[in-house]
Amino acid sequence: MVDLSAPGPDAAAQTPGSDDPMIGEVSEGHVLRTILARTPPARDTLLGPGDDAAVIASPSGSVVATTDTLVEGPDFRAAWSTGYDLGWKSAAVNLADIAAMGARPTALLVALAVPKERRVSFVAALADGFRDACAALAPGCAVVGGDLTVSATLMIAVTALGDLEGRAAVTRAGARVGDDVAIAGEMGHAAHGLAVLFGRFHPDGSAAPVDPAVLADGEAEAIAAQLRPVPPIGLGPVAAIAGATAMMDVSDGLALDAGRMAEASRVTIAFESSALGAHPRRALAGGEDHALLATFPAGALPPGFRRIGSVVAAVDGAPVLYDGEPVGPLGWDPYRDAGEDAAGSAHHSAVSP
Repeated sequence: MVDLSAPGPDAAAQTPGSDDPMIGEVSEGHVLRTILARTPPARDTLLGPGDDAAVIASPSGSVVATTDTLVEGPDFRAAWSTGYDLGWKSAAVNLADIAAMGARPTALLVALAVPKERRVSFVAALADGFRDACAALAPGCAVVGGDLTVSATLMIAVTALGDLEGRAAVTRAGARVGDDVAIAGEMGHAAHGLAVLFGRFHPDGSAAPVDPAVLADGEAEAIAAQLRPVPPIGLGPVAAIAGATAMMDVSDGLALDAGRMAEASRVTIAFESSALGAHPRRALAGGEDHALLATFPAGALPPGFRRIGSVVAAVDGAPVLYDGEPVGPLGWDPYRDAGEDAAGSAHHSAVSP
């Protein structure tokens, strides 16, 4: 968990100085060397950076691949996130998608579009965040290549690769009536953190730096969950080995993502309020904790997963139930909600707290 009262790992590196030029003042090679000096090789790398493409071993004969893009504005605010935060989060959200298929992450490819006014130390901090997130969440995985360019808007695009190690992929479409619905990881903490950020540090519509001195109990931890999520990456393969029938990463909210699983599996997901903690609405609506939502044969949950409901026969027009009642639109849909403050969009709800 991030200690917001202390400087981040990249605080010193981001102090402008004569030895910290702006991106527009150096060559692409200089920036690339800065990144590569901070990123170790991935365990499965046969050929790393320095050629036209990397070569990654795939012992199982199949590759799991995913991609995600973070754009300054709709996806993050620079006033709230350090370069280290952004590197960590960009890695974590992609690692979670690989884990949700039951695979082990093997490599990341990173494409950066960075404003020329940004300091080289910012890119170094991004690399540190990627390195440390991989080391903490998916040991053996690392950045093996990518692309660099300049842009008026900071953008971070990541492609993650994974290996199924001989197992079949766990998809969203396998949930069966009678299965237990379970979760691994946190629910609602990142959404709470986002609400705090918009509520306390968003005067006149512009983001302001976070002041730890004004945070109440639990708010620093919630903000940390938003800026540097810690999804349970290692439990993806554990779930697959234990016989998970369906699984997915909870990125847009538990209710919204469960609805996607229910529709893919042609069933209904029934949640129980007693299993969703002290803030069930926050759990249902909140995304970006990147917990793993999975279904298992009844009574077969592996360690690290906790039961939060059951799979029932499809109820027409109600892919998700909450204590037997249909759940309305909840969670984050970028096409529906991008015009709203994130603090408000995180609370689309048709259920009571």
